[in-house]
Amino acid sequence: MICQRPVHKSCALLWEFVGGKVEPGETPEEALVRECREELDVTVRPLSVFTQTTHEYPDVRVHLTLFTAELVSGEPKLLEHNDMRWILPSEIPDYPFCPADAEILNTIIKESE
Repeated sequence: MICQRPVHKSCALLWEFVGGKVEPGETPEEALVRECREELDVTVRPLSVFTQTTHEYPDVRVHLTLFTAELVSGEPKLLEHNDMRWILPSEIPDYPFCPADAEILNTIIKESE
């Protein structure tokens, strides 16, 4: 699943994976569960870490952890994003993603071959 960032945020209208900042005292898995509730009104169960990467933007450094997760309950709703899609790895080149996701996207494509 990918989501399109809203027009009023950085990297406007680029595509990304759901998630966000890990709050103090929170594990990355807990952050994913919280962010999915806040952004999509769904409950997920993180299963395993798929990959991790760090990216330097001009103004911030981000560390991304992509999880394999299971949708436990709810139907995804657009609470934060402009759009969302369920796509196959072969469709990744059809979407402009945030620069921080480049390494993750390459890993997904390689794993699917």
